Amino acid sequence: MKAQVLHKYDEQLTASKWVDYEDVADPKIEKSTDVIVRIGGAGVCRTDLHIIEGVWKPHMDPTGDKLLPLIMGHENAGWIEEVGPEVENLQVGDPVIIHPKITSGTCLACRRGHDMHGEGKFPGLDSNGGYAQYLATSQRNIVPLPSTLAPKDVAPYADAGLTAYRAIKKAAHQLVPGERCVFIGAGGLGHIGIQCLKAMSAADIIVVDISDASLELAKKCGADFLVKADGNEVEAVLSLTDGKGAEAVIDFVGEKGTTTKGLAMTRPMGSYYIVGYGEDIRIPTVDMIITERNIIGNLVGTWAELTELMALADRGHVELATAFYKLEDANQALQDLHRGKIHGRAVLIP
Repeated sequence: MKAQVLHKYDEQLTASKWVDYEDVADPKIEKSTDVIVRIGGAGVCRTDLHIIEGVWKPHMDPTGDKLLPLIMGHENAGWIEEVGPEVENLQVGDPVIIHPKITSGTCLACRRGHDMHGEGKFPGLDSNGGYAQYLATSQRNIVPLPSTLAPKDVAPYADAGLTAYRAIKKAAHQLVPGERCVFIGAGGLGHIGIQCLKAMSAADIIVVDISDASLELAKKCGADFLVKADGNEVEAVLSLTDGKGAEAVIDFVGEKGTTTKGLAMTRPMGSYYIVGYGEDIRIPTVDMIITERNIIGNLVGTWAELTELMALADRGHVELATAFYKLEDANQALQDLHRGKIHGRAVLIP
């Protein structure tokens, strides 16, 4: 099959080409519960750029000689191509979206429903992923798609959408009508999160972004207030929240100073949800004690939450702003993402 393969890291992201379009071996059924999916769409995620620059190297490849070459791509959807002998209720040709973490289902975390904390592989990060024509996964990872949803249109929900949904679900459980939720970043994850919160809560939504195009996208997605990140965004949010800050702040950026600003936008006894990453969170312990603010990390969601998100998409409550690229143009998609040219999500189509 054809695939885009990462052969070396680029810490400064200065290379003109990061992946090579080449022939690789087709994935095979190895376990009786394995499933081969023909890829209909593979999301291009900022995490892929972090993989290229080596951010994940200390966790996935500490010696620098075990992970590469790697086929990236952890946001995948497509059609069932082949199933193992013990796979039930899945037929060749069925449209599906794939939960990104492959686990046995028998570890304690899995039995408690926390798939993303279970033991196993994460294709696209620590093993070959979906920047290819085919992908091997497990029956446990498959979520069937309703007839209203096409694989290429939903692939980014497998991680970006699922991560945003998980954070929003946590916040929605706490927010009541009349309260405020700040979104820092209205791009690939943020624009999904805005729509999810609109569908799940009556809280007012304040969106902060540096890009006018992203703010316009946020408005279309249902944001109630727009704030330009021009250096005065903390003051602007405080002005909109009676000087106290918002009950919830969801940071989809997590770098370039947003963690400090996000906490400054969070009112006493409020919650700061960190989704994006790239810098340290620094706050004096006395400030945490006096204000009783919560700092909540958010990983990708569970299989059940991906099923819930597909239900929202099926009902038209959530739609992706998507730019499509051919698989052979993966380098262009990655470069466009790196340069901030994509407002929403990019998807590779084999």
